[in-house]
Amino acid sequence: MKSLAIRSTLLALALGLGAALPGRAQTPVAPTGAGIEHSVIYQQDGRFAGWPANGGIWTWNNEILVGFVEANYAVTRSLHTYDPKTARHKYARSLDGGKTWAIEDAYDAGQKAVAYDHAIAPDKAVAARPLDQPMDFTHPEFVLALVRLNNNHDGPSIFYHSTNKGKSWSGPFTFPNLGTAGVASRSDYLIDGKSTLTALITTAKANKKEGRVASVRTTDGGMSWQFLSYLGEEHAGFDIMPSSERLSPTEILTTIRTHTGSSLCLITAHLSTDNGATWQRLQDPVADTGHAGSPPALVRLKDGRLALAYAYRSMNGSRMAVRFSSDNGKSWDDEIPLRTGDGASRDIGYPVMAQRPDGKLILIYYWNNAVQPGAKPFRYIAATVFDPAAWK
Repeated sequence: MKSLAIRSTLLALALGLGAALPGRAQTPVAPTGAGIEHSVIYQQDGRFAGWPANGGIWTWNNEILVGFVEANYAVTRSLHTYDPKTARHKYARSLDGGKTWAIEDAYDAGQKAVAYDHAIAPDKAVAARPLDQPMDFTHPEFVLALVRLNNNHDGPSIFYHSTNKGKSWSGPFTFPNLGTAGVASRSDYLIDGKSTLTALITTAKANKKEGRVASVRTTDGGMSWQFLSYLGEEHAGFDIMPSSERLSPTEILTTIRTHTGSSLCLITAHLSTDNGATWQRLQDPVADTGHAGSPPALVRLKDGRLALAYAYRSMNGSRMAVRFSSDNGKSWDDEIPLRTGDGASRDIGYPVMAQRPDGKLILIYYWNNAVQPGAKPFRYIAATVFDPAAWK
């Protein structure tokens, strides 16, 4: 898939404005005149593409880099219709704010360790090693990718870094457990200086099952890491996949995919006013994210508001949505549906989001139309562009 260009195409499906499918629950409808546009980043018949939140997103003006997983499509007994033995990490890159995309292979770019959903033949795999020289986090083209190795529970985790916008990667490097039961993390970090970076990571609980979120920091370019604090107490369910924004030199807001241990899935929020040393739980931004739940995608807007995107996953038709906060996450406006009513099963979501130079937000996630009669079952990477000023 290296250097394979795929032009975005507008979906010919209605934005929740048609009749509901017989016997299926109605879902909210996106407001008219909101300027919401959907496009396809990557789709191929016979292929599965998913989980951008596991890969991460980075932007440089109108250049966007987003990670995802690609594999052979396969009907299985699990929710996800793919063959893990064929799964590989990929990246999609746009140079024009998301109008067109090129697909890049992570292995070809230097991510050569066997990892979760990155099936590399043993004779072609590279073992992780300790970082040998400090990273410069303020390099204008710096990128850091945290990657899980064996599972979603206790990992372990490794990392790669790049100083050319992810066109090539250095690594793999080992990431320490820092006294936890294990680390199985994705990329969620805040650059604080040339040698200082704060990361919000997912760790295993005491029973080595997912998970708890913790704040950690390096002050020497990644040569060593310090554990700061857990966010909340361990409970019967899990707290995983944080998405964070720095509000001030001492304030960090983190939103988390939470499962209560019963049937309830939601998004919780935690605020630190002492730069990650301690945390307090705020009002839950999203009280229900449906069947199996959704990771959050949090962005601080140029106008000072916060935007939080997520999926509501349903057996009878899923949706993508956003909420806004004007008080740094203390309260949240009502849900705004961005995409709904086009036959998506619950195997969707895992969003990432960024604000473009023109002020519009681009939301990237995986999607399907499998509930729609006669539709192709293949999962694909999609984007939704919308203007947050429409709800200011």
